[in-house]
Amino acid sequence: MIVLSKEQVIALHAMLIEVFGGLNGIRDEGLLDSALNSAFQTFDSEDLFKTVPEKTARLAIGLIKNHPFIDGNKRIAAHIMLLLLELNGIAIYYSQNELIDVILKSAAGEYGYEELLKWILEHAADKK
Repeated sequence: MIVLSKEQVIALHAMLIEVFGGLNGIRDEGLLDSALNSAFQTFDSEDLFKTVPEKTARLAIGLIKNHPFIDGNKRIAAHIMLLLLELNGIAIYYSQNELIDVILKSAAGEYGYEELLKWILEHAADKK
């Protein structure tokens, strides 16, 4: 799986803030590390999140829920989710309203990891 480094995520966050506005900076570096590493947890040498969509959904939920940046946590979560799916060969199709809805529901606690994963899989181009 193609992944992004912490430095790349921070740089992408800064870019999004510059383009769309808001306050730049990390609120809690430990929570950022936790969000970025949560998708790659193992137990007994087995990945807890085995597929790219699973890892991507977990990472996005971590960024939304951990709120590691001062501002723009939902934006960076959506951007990283879409970018990682694309970098790893998974095309998803959605309207902007659908994307906004799923991210806002995740932030509000209406959706968790399972619901976000289901949304990704339902919107994936290859539905084998």
